[in-house]
Amino acid sequence: MEIFLHFDTWIALLTLTFMEIVLGIDNIIFISIVAGKLPENQQKKARITGLSLALIMRILLLLSITWIIGLTAPVLTISDFELSWRDIILAAGGGFLLVKSILEIHHKVEGDEQEMVAKNVRTFGYAIMQIVLLDIIFSFDSILTAIGLTNELILMIIAVIVSIIIMMIFARAVSDFVNKYPTVQILALSFLILIGFMLIIEGFHYHVPKGYIYFAVFFSLIIEMLNIRYRSKRTKTT
Repeated sequence: MEIFLHFDTWIALLTLTFMEIVLGIDNIIFISIVAGKLPENQQKKARITGLSLALIMRILLLLSITWIIGLTAPVLTISDFELSWRDIILAAGGGFLLVKSILEIHHKVEGDEQEMVAKNVRTFGYAIMQIVLLDIIFSFDSILTAIGLTNELILMIIAVIVSIIIMMIFARAVSDFVNKYPTVQILALSFLILIGFMLIIEGFHYHVPKGYIYFAVFFSLIIEMLNIRYRSKRTKTT
């Protein structure tokens, strides 16, 4: 295609792919936690199914760009405050993520996680339903970012496909790591609480620079990696 002969096209594609991967990190964490509650022989299937559905939904949403842009039009006005369907979807999704993450932390801290797992291991469909619900929310965020970065639909689709493939490759490693270390699970759930809160306030028109969120996430992960390494060395010496 002619657009791929331009250097700017490749820069836009690389930037968009990188952004899609970064925006997909929270999706991977959520999928890893939900899939980790299933029997081991179903976990890979749940991860691949969840990410495949995310890919399908994002491409369908990209093909409905006019409709997506229309979702930013006000549908509810209270005094001078206007709400669009996008705002409502983000706020509702943030609320769902907030409640879900708090309940997960409660079960882990209170020690009744085994009872919760016993309820969920039978329900592969329920796990996929949770993943799909959050995929929809994360997809809106991802697609709106894509629309803001380029006007070329083909670039958006390529970036989404590449980012999902990369996430599929690393989903197992992320899942195994999160499930191996209980403290990392708590940290991951705390990230999801932060992201849920961010989605809610974004829905009410308070913009939060995502750079601050991602810096906090990566900084916390680095500290946790140092803690894991320290505990490992202490265990070996004793």
